[in-house]
Amino acid sequence: MKEEKRTALIEEVLGTTRNQQQEVQALQDTIYVLGGKWRLPIINSLCNGNKRFREIERSIPGITTRMLSRELKDMEANQLIKRTVIDSFPVVVEYTPTDYCHSFGDIILEMIKWGKDHRARLKLSKR
Repeated sequence: MKEEKRTALIEEVLGTTRNQQQEVQALQDTIYVLGGKWRLPIINSLCNGNKRFREIERSIPGITTRMLSRELKDMEANQLIKRTVIDSFPVVVEYTPTDYCHSFGDIILEMIKWGKDHRARLKLSKR
């Protein structure tokens, strides 16, 4: 069944006549939006309930304030997150993942699964 599902997905995404240029462009677009060292950890942090800047920053070891700020701005521009300013005292800014961001949740889960499997495979091969 898994092979049938994969074959159906290949036909749906790639079609019967393949266009390598379009495929490469689609991959490059995906890597541009999701790529980099920090995007996926930020998305993971947001999806785990961290909404405020400092919460996100503390949940990602090694990220600098400047880098987090830059990544959040880029992610907002790519419609992956929504920035909400709550007019209170003091002013509160919250970040939440958009539906568009949630649309590739399955991809991220597959990446996490693959990463865990890969690490286990490497550990086994060193024995």
